[in-house]
This record gives sequence, structure tokens and C-alpha cells, in this order.
Amino acid sequence: MPPIRLGTRGSPLALTQATMVKDALFAAHGVACEIHVIKTTGDRVQDRALAEIGGKALWTKELDRALLSGEIDIAVHSMKDVETVRPDAIVIAAMLERADVRDRLVGADSLSAIRPDGVVGTSSPRRRAQVLRARPDLSVVLFRGNVDTRLAKLAAGEADATLLAAAGLIRLGRDDVGVAVPIDQMLPAPAQGAVGIECRADDAMTRGLLGAIDHADTSRAVRCERALLAALDATCHSPVAALATVEGNLVTLRAELFSEDGAAHVAADAQALRLSREEAPALAASVDDHTLARDLARALLDRAPPSVRAAFRA
Repeated sequence: MPPIRLGTRGSPLALTQATMVKDALFAAHGVACEIHVIKTTGDRVQDRALAEIGGKALWTKELDRALLSGEIDIAVHSMKDVETVRPDAIVIAAMLERADVRDRLVGADSLSAIRPDGVVGTSSPRRRAQVLRARPDLSVVLFRGNVDTRLAKLAAGEADATLLAAAGLIRLGRDDVGVAVPIDQMLPAPAQGAVGIECRADDAMTRGLLGAIDHADTSRAVRCERALLAALDATCHSPVAALATVEGNLVTLRAELFSEDGAAHVAADAQALRLSREEAPALAASVDDHTLARDLARALLDRAPPSVRAAFRA
């Protein structure tokens, strides 16, 4: 069969993740892939927060266009950068096994170790709210760009510290950079650490090939986290953290919502069972993952103060 045309952004991390998918497809099927680099608006515009210029679609719309036009066969994404509502003609067909979901703090050993009235660089509303909740004395400035760009800004003295995803650093061979922040201190972004592969919904052959490299527990966890975002009707402005973990047929979903300044916050968790057809009648009181996400979103918003609810359209 002809090589699969794989579309990706051109950052070092994106290319590393594309190569991971290429290698996985070759290992599973002996099929070759051609990597096609596609420049996105998110890559071109670096001086403003994504939420101000179009949100997560700035990472995906050019890849979507290439996929739907037939220029590429599959597109590889960091799942935390993929908007919650996707075009009907595109399907998330597989996810690779998730890496470390934690954030890494670079420039200090801990948030408490940052100097009084210090500066933290980040473009993430979630990280901004979490930092300010822990350290209201700190200031947060915009840091955008790839890993090296943000590390260069830090080295130039534009901030005292910054936060990066541990998964990206590990995949780039930079595991020595920064200090991992415990999850109980900073719950990660929904889908952080996961690599997803999309194809056209009507491309049955490619969907079949991708199905063989799908990591089931990662897919279940990330889809649960994305269902929470959908139920919240969260936007790029919404400071939300969530993590689903899968043990056997049980999924546990933890989530936190924040006000933009981190001063207010609400947290909750819930569990759901994955039921077989045989188990379902006997366990009728159990809920599926999407119901779990919807109910948890409702519980969070019901308990949230107005300053937190204001950041979520639901």
C-alpha cells in the first residue's frame, strides 16, 4: 500500500510525536508514513494568548483543512490542544499511551521557593489560576512558544519561573529540566500528556489501521476528560483542571474549576464502571463515562461561586 501521509505541526515536540506515531504504525502493520509539516496560525502568532486570537482551533484548523482536502491521511495532535467540538467529518481514531501528566516547574524548586512578589511566565489560564491560588503575591506574564522559546525567555530574565508539561520534556529527551509538581498541588489540564491521531470519518481503512495502535485506557481517560469540558462548555479562557485514571473497568475523574485570579475554586471527583452487556442489567445503578462527566460538571457548577461560574458558559 502507498505510504500514509501524516500531517503535523513543525515544532520539535510535534515532530517527535509524529515520529512516535510513524514508528507505531510501522511496528503494527509494516506500513510506511510520510511526514508532512503544516504551519498553523498558533505557530505563527506568538505575542498574544490563544484565547485572544481564536483559541485551540489555531492549532488544528490548517491540519483539518489538509485532512478534509485529502492532502494528508492522518493528523497528529497533542490532545490538550484539540478543541472539544470537532468537525463531524473528522474522528479521533487512536491515542498513544499517555506520558507523565504532571507539570514541571522551571526556575525554582517549588512554588513556595519563588521569591516574594516574583514573576511566573505562562499562557495557560489554568496554570495562572493555580499559581495565584498558591501564591497570590506573584505576578503572571505571558509566555508562549515551544519549549526552547520559553526556556530562552526564562534565561533572559523575563520571569523567575515557568511551567511546562512533563510529557513534552520527556519526549524531547529533556527529563532533567524542571521539577515535577505533585498532582495534589497542580492537577493537570484535561488530556495533558496524550497524543491523538485523527483521520477522516469515512476512511474505514485508515481507521482500522489506527485502531491497532490505540491505547485503550488512555483513550478512555482522555475522552472522559474531554466529555467534562463539553459538559462545562469550557472555552480557552476557562481555568479548568481534570484527570481521569483507569483501573480495570473503573474510571475515576477528578476536576477543579477556578476563578481567573485563582482566588476562588471548587473541586470534586466521581467514579464510573465500564459495563459489559452481561453486567449492565445487574449494575443498572452504575453510570457510563459521559454521564459521569456530565454529572460531575453539574455538581461543580452548582457548588461554584459566581466568580468561578463566570468562566464557564454552561
